Amino acid sequence: MPYTPLPLPEDYITMMKSLLQTEFDAFLATYEQPIQRGLRVNPLKSTISQFLALTEFRLEPIPWCKEGFYYQHQTTRPGKHPYHAAGVYYIQEPSAMAPAEALEPQPGERILDLCAAPGGKSTQIAAKMEGKGILVSNEIDSSRANALVENLERCGVKNAVVTNETPARLAKHFRGYFDRILIDAPCSGEGMFRKDNDARGRWSVRSTERAAELQLEILLEAALMLKPGGRLVYSTCTFNPNENEGALQRFMQQEPSFSIEKLPNNVYFQSGQPQWAQADPALHQSARLWPHHLRGEGHFVAVLQKSAQAPLQKVRPGKAKQISAQDQQLLQSFYRDELKVKPPSGNYVLFGEHLYRLHEELPSLKGLKVKRPGFYIGQLKKSRIVPSHALALSLTPKEAQRTINFSATESSLFQYLQGEALPTAQVKGWTLVTVDGFSLGWGKVSGGLLKNHYPKWMRWDENMMSTR
Repeated sequence: MPYTPLPLPEDYITMMKSLLQTEFDAFLATYEQPIQRGLRVNPLKSTISQFLALTEFRLEPIPWCKEGFYYQHQTTRPGKHPYHAAGVYYIQEPSAMAPAEALEPQPGERILDLCAAPGGKSTQIAAKMEGKGILVSNEIDSSRANALVENLERCGVKNAVVTNETPARLAKHFRGYFDRILIDAPCSGEGMFRKDNDARGRWSVRSTERAAELQLEILLEAALMLKPGGRLVYSTCTFNPNENEGALQRFMQQEPSFSIEKLPNNVYFQSGQPQWAQADPALHQSARLWPHHLRGEGHFVAVLQKSAQAPLQKVRPGKAKQISAQDQQLLQSFYRDELKVKPPSGNYVLFGEHLYRLHEELPSLKGLKVKRPGFYIGQLKKSRIVPSHALALSLTPKEAQRTINFSATESSLFQYLQGEALPTAQVKGWTLVTVDGFSLGWGKVSGGLLKNHYPKWMRWDENMMSTR
């Protein structure tokens, strides 16, 4: 059915007219314009030049994110392309690319994405970390946390832990632990009104007040988890001053060790409006991404710095129970026989029959709800390892002993994506299936057949095929 937008809430119109004044008509006119859509190339899988040389998509650069590109939904369907299944890019609203850019993640750091589902900002952060350091991606909603896991794995992220917790419970385990924290806070979602009827239907003045109360709680818990001198980025997809400049003003009144810093790439955005919330004038350095000033649905972004003079607290690494010597030998044998790389350093731990690699510096996760404690290697079944889909998507062809490559338009590729076995002359064993050199999943060769190990819940159906 065609999308028929609900009317904008009257109280919302009144508020925006009061705030924007002479700009209100231009802002209101954006609701009659097409939704802005974007994708972000994943550097863990492809360089920008490599992707642009291969793709036939019609793309335009997004100025504030060098990996980001606009696409036209009417003519381009990147979500229905095999490259999407391979994690070569992530489909992301253009404005939403700004917060992770402002965070400026560095390889080797400890970083928390506190409100992370479905994973756009976490995968963006992870790409900048280059597989080095620890990324904790947290989502309080369990079903959304499952989607977060899937997206991180699809994008080949190896250094992420996925938790399903409240900020308060996380703060007990990670006090003073992180170099950087991103809070893309739950909000009233006014920047979603153009494309989301549910956001329009849920909105009320009281809903913005409840959101602001929750945002303050989240900020205060995040402050406990940030190291002295650490960087905190706060963002929302709403325009309401009470949830943006006002939320930060109330936070800094309780946490005076934080200061507002200049936002990177601010030349592309409009300044924050502290006068709308009787807030600190320094909040002028925050940014508002208005849909009538740029091609995006809208966002608010602010960078905060924690004083280097704040008390330093040490968090001890957890003591995970290591796998047995027999299982360690099985792991070594699998890597030797099936891959061309050695097992990465770390603590290898079994949860049931599922084998994970945990980072050596990770604190104990005991008592927390955890979706992924580390990098998922696969299942241990008696005397063999069944490698995970996550492992396949983290590999390059040169790291696997055996590969089968298909072009993006080859019929055999779509048979694989639909779960079919394929005839092959390959040597028997675990085989990495790739599309134009990008890892896609596992097959296992036996008796002249590539037996399909593409996850059943991800397999393509006829509808996916017909929309390409």
